Amino acid sequence: MPETGETPARDSRDARAPRDPATTPSREEPARSEPGSTARAGRVAAAWPVVPLLTALSLWGWAVRHTDVSALDDYGLVSALHPTFWAGLAVLTAGFWFTVRDPRRRAGWPAAFVLGLLVMERATQAVLYPTPLYAWAWKHDAVIDHLLTSGGLQSADRLGDMAVYDQWPGFFAAQAALVRLLGVDNAAMYMAWWPLVSSVLLLLPLLLIYRTFTRDRRLIWTALWLFCVGNWVGQDYFSPQSVAFALHLGVLAVVLRRYGRPGARDARQRQAVWTVLLSVLVIAIVVSHQLTPGMLVVTLLALALTRRHRDWVPLVTTVVIFLAWCLTAALPFLSAAMPDMIRSVGDIGANVETGYGSTPTGAGAVATSWAARLLSASVLLLALAGVLRARELRRRALPLLLVAAAPLPMFVASSYGSEMIFRVLMFMLPGAAFFAAAALLPTSQLPASQTPAAQTPAAQTPAAQTPAAQTPAAQMPAPHLPAVRTPSLPPLRYAALLSPLVLLAATLAFVPSYSGKDRVNYFPPGEVALVRQLFDQAPDDSLVVAANRNYPLAYEQYWRVDHYWFLEDTRTHVDDIVRDPAAVLARDMAGVEAPARAYFLLTQGQVANSEMNGQLNSAQLRRVRESVEGSPRFERVARNSAGVLYVLKPAS
Repeated sequence: MPETGETPARDSRDARAPRDPATTPSREEPARSEPGSTARAGRVAAAWPVVPLLTALSLWGWAVRHTDVSALDDYGLVSALHPTFWAGLAVLTAGFWFTVRDPRRRAGWPAAFVLGLLVMERATQAVLYPTPLYAWAWKHDAVIDHLLTSGGLQSADRLGDMAVYDQWPGFFAAQAALVRLLGVDNAAMYMAWWPLVSSVLLLLPLLLIYRTFTRDRRLIWTALWLFCVGNWVGQDYFSPQSVAFALHLGVLAVVLRRYGRPGARDARQRQAVWTVLLSVLVIAIVVSHQLTPGMLVVTLLALALTRRHRDWVPLVTTVVIFLAWCLTAALPFLSAAMPDMIRSVGDIGANVETGYGSTPTGAGAVATSWAARLLSASVLLLALAGVLRARELRRRALPLLLVAAAPLPMFVASSYGSEMIFRVLMFMLPGAAFFAAAALLPTSQLPASQTPAAQTPAAQTPAAQTPAAQTPAAQMPAPHLPAVRTPSLPPLRYAALLSPLVLLAATLAFVPSYSGKDRVNYFPPGEVALVRQLFDQAPDDSLVVAANRNYPLAYEQYWRVDHYWFLEDTRTHVDDIVRDPAAVLARDMAGVEAPARAYFLLTQGQVANSEMNGQLNSAQLRRVRESVEGSPRFERVARNSAGVLYVLKPAS
């Protein structure tokens, strides 16, 4: 018979062997593992997220080394990327999803995945392309060069339309100082990396905003992930908007966390400190960008109309600073633009339409445009689902709902150069991403207190043992979040499978939405060299004629060289040029007096922009070039694979 406590299933040798009670575990006392092995296993389990993170970044590194961008088609970077890029993005998304939902993981892991996402999203172009993207980024570099060259601001009688940048000089003056501090020749030396830098700058204010309403890190980091993949508009490039948007979020973080109902206010002295900080942020916005102060005013007005944030100090401070700047430094521009601004008020149809020259044309342009629209629509629909599903969250995070809705009235105010719809989407995104994340998560809760008592089960920590008087002031709950545990969101059926698929689809859709127009936005080194050759030889008061402004260095030395882009002229004049290119262009350029010269420039970037935005197609532009080439009125100055440059001969 077997000994007591042993089972008959054991081997016969075990039955005959004497049992040492000191070393043999009994059923009542299970075997204990070695402390060292337990700790080691715990460390391995805790570090598990490093595997998908490093795998994704390795696949990304392989992809960028094996991607050729020398011949982009109408799908931009999408069709050029090596397949391992998409695999890396999928691995990163899966790793993030399983990591952020695991409460045992440290909060640093979701942050690492979000930073990895930004690297794959925003650094890919900086690594792949030998020159910076976006004609507007090159334009801003020219403005900085002007500040460094002239040593100060100049008025419209010297600079014409470009004087508007001297009336909002904050970003450019700061970048001019940075260029001198770094000891580089110009901002083009680092502006290719600006999308990554400006996107990282958004993380801190967004974290502060989201942590105002919840301590659920799943909700916070999923919202940040959705914000990153939903922010495809492209305003993170080297521009005043990129910095102004980060400052806008910084103002909202200060207002949401430090201003509120009277019972929630700090001491008057501390409140004064926050008002000073708020004023500094608002001044930086107002002197740098035209649109962002207006967006900030409507958002602060929406917050001030609620009971929770009925403090008029932030709104009044912003309005006073904004008006002071508009009535002084910005008055010349506003005086000239005011009639058009007044006419656009209330014309919603015209304010949201793209118009001639901004309509995606061709299979690639249309496909990437629809990918962007579907991505934004998906985030907004998810946000609506989160609002409807999470009733308690909707009540607690009502200010974020107002932040998402506040930019909508700007459709009534202006078209902002046919870009208002994109700017409204961008300013709506911080609030929309938060509620969209709530729709994706199976369950989520709003911890209402930061006190240790709120983090301890009620059975172990009675309320009587943790009176508010004994809680350190730094750990006191936010006044607008009562010290009660809120109910979880109701679980969604099939959410465990559907939610990660939706997150993955949104993450993959970001790439065509953000990089689908890289054929337009990328300028090869040959195009940069050709344009630089033009400005190296152009005398003062020369004229540069081009199809459109989509080429690098388009505003180089704009204070001494004039520009004319004929596709921005009336449609009838464009038709005249297409019918008889050389004769009409020679007539348009004939007013330039010696020693100044008149140049005609046609480059790869102009052709791509014209084709993909519904202006002239490549055959029409080729006919223009051939007509100029064969005309005795023009002389070819330079030519390479990226474009051609002609000069108008002096009249005999």
